[in-house]
Amino acid sequence: MNTRSFTGTLYDHITAVLLESWSLQTSSKWKADNPALGQCGVTALVVQDHLGGDILKTMTERGWHYYNRINNDVYDFTATQFAGDIEYLHVLSSRADAFSDTNQEQYEALSCKMAELLNGQK
Repeated sequence: MNTRSFTGTLYDHITAVLLESWSLQTSSKWKADNPALGQCGVTALVVQDHLGGDILKTMTERGWHYYNRINNDVYDFTATQFAGDIEYLHVLSSRADAFSDTNQEQYEALSCKMAELLNGQK
């Protein structure tokens, strides 16, 4: 299975919402010039909350990297944190495993911000 970048309004909307939602409250590694940095675990969890599917992981030079599989398509909303290409292994992961990359406060911050933006409440 290859990682595909899906296009269309849903992907674009979720990406825009994530870019507006990520902050130092959602990852201590966040940087204005690299907003996806350190956001993979918390993002995979919150995307699964909203869209279902599985959480996958692959090993990178920084450790485990988490992303989503939804309806048999693989989506990595935080791939832009890496300068180069990722060699995806698509190892099935779990919420507990992805949660090891974040904490309750970061999860709640991203979950609340995304829900607010998805519901059109700024």
